[in-house]
Amino acid sequence: MKKVLTVCLTMVFVLTVALYAFAAEPNRDAIKKKVDDVVAALDGGKTAADFSAAAKEDPYIFIMKGDGTMEVHPSLTGQSIKSSMEPIYKELVKADATGLWVKYQNWDGKEKNTYVRKTKDGLIVGCGY
Repeated sequence: MKKVLTVCLTMVFVLTVALYAFAAEPNRDAIKKKVDDVVAALDGGKTAADFSAAAKEDPYIFIMKGDGTMEVHPSLTGQSIKSSMEPIYKELVKADATGLWVKYQNWDGKEKNTYVRKTKDGLIVGCGY
């Protein structure tokens, strides 16, 4: 009886750990779709301000001008990252009209993977993990 209980508890533990690992894995397709939808809306006439609520979501959307000024961001709206966070800025401005994934060290030293795409007016929309 003890052996069966031990095996069952071990299986529950392994299953719990596996489910947590899969749940923690970011959904790159969902992130890409989120950015693509915002780009389409901006290209269709919406303004960056229309997406200020998206900066409060997890993962959040940001919208940046080509000069590095954040139009939408959880904590940097209105600020430029061009000189204060130059390595990050250099990665984000690689964005093009078709979209691409970039990697960089975030301000706190953690690796960040971000999908970025440019609008027809040159705004850079991004989201990542």
